[in-house]
Amino acid sequence: MHPPLTLHRHPMCVEIIEQFQKCHTDHPIAKFFGECTDLKIKLDRCFREEKALKRKANFEESKKLKERLQAHRKELAEKNPQ
Repeated sequence: MHPPLTLHRHPMCVEIIEQFQKCHTDHPIAKFFGECTDLKIKLDRCFREEKALKRKANFEESKKLKERLQAHRKELAEKNPQ
């Protein structure tokens, strides 16, 4: 199973998505017998790479946010000692 094949959500995989959809259109019966399997494998790999890049970017963003939050908490603790 793959995610919905919307082009705007998968900018890295646009070319492969279009090829895959064209294969399904051109081979309505043969697609059930493996005609488009190679493209499906390429598509899955592309989605995995795209997800890994997004995960890495989100992790980096999370680290920056965490550092800013810790700095802010430290600043507040220095202003309001208890």
